[in-house]
Amino acid sequence: MGDGRGHWIDDDNFEQPLPEIDLTRASNARVYDYVLGGKDHFEVDRRAAEAMYRVVPETPLIARDNRLQQHRAVSYLVREAGIRQIIDLGSGLPAVGNVHEVAHEIDPQVRVVYVDNDPMVLAHGRAMLANDETTAVIAADVRDVEAVFAAPDTIKLIDLAEPFAVIASSLLHYLDDDEAATTAAAIRERLTPGSYLMLGNFLDDDEDRAKELERAFMEGDLGGGRFRSWGELQSFFDGLEMVEPGLVYANDWRPDEETPEDSPVHTLYAVGMAQKPTG
Repeated sequence: MGDGRGHWIDDDNFEQPLPEIDLTRASNARVYDYVLGGKDHFEVDRRAAEAMYRVVPETPLIARDNRLQQHRAVSYLVREAGIRQIIDLGSGLPAVGNVHEVAHEIDPQVRVVYVDNDPMVLAHGRAMLANDETTAVIAADVRDVEAVFAAPDTIKLIDLAEPFAVIASSLLHYLDDDEAATTAAAIRERLTPGSYLMLGNFLDDDEDRAKELERAFMEGDLGGGRFRSWGELQSFFDGLEMVEPGLVYANDWRPDEETPEDSPVHTLYAVGMAQKPTG
């Protein structure tokens, strides 16, 4: 856990120097870690999260719903769609049920590339995956889609001539409208026919608190967290064929026995998955 002084304590309780980290700015990955009950965060991250809690005390449930839906999405991709290679954009800090862990429970040969630009994500991820030949974490700005696909580990693990999946869960809402649209379009362009795109985003639907929570994101230490309409989110899938049940609230996407049925933040987060046509 970060101690606020530029050090972190590893699992053996040895104090180690941090990678180069700006401790004056909150990190999306570390705030998400804090909200999920993790240990890799600092005071600036906790302050950003607490600003959200003041508006929507149930904010951690949005992260939980998002995480559980991602598990279901990975399971669908591997078990039902037959996908054996996945790129996870803005992957965040390791937590219980990482993409490769969910995938490997079904098929240990699934190849996964995690992408993030947070130095703590890279340090933790590379340590965790040091002996894993099917999984890697790379440093890249997700807005530079070409750099993601050109990275040596991507080329090594992902056969771009074959179908693959791109997961952009809890990512595009941290980009402004033009950046989000451009990034989504660049991802769609790089998809091989038969490949999938799964994304999630904060939703401005019928919940009065959505605009207040967006304001807490935008005016706080994170400086980003856009809530978008159904139409705006659907545009990210232009030219792709939606997978049932389409673009829906997170907990309505192929729910299972672990999916909450009475989430108080049910309408604040939307997800969807689509496939690039093969014909």
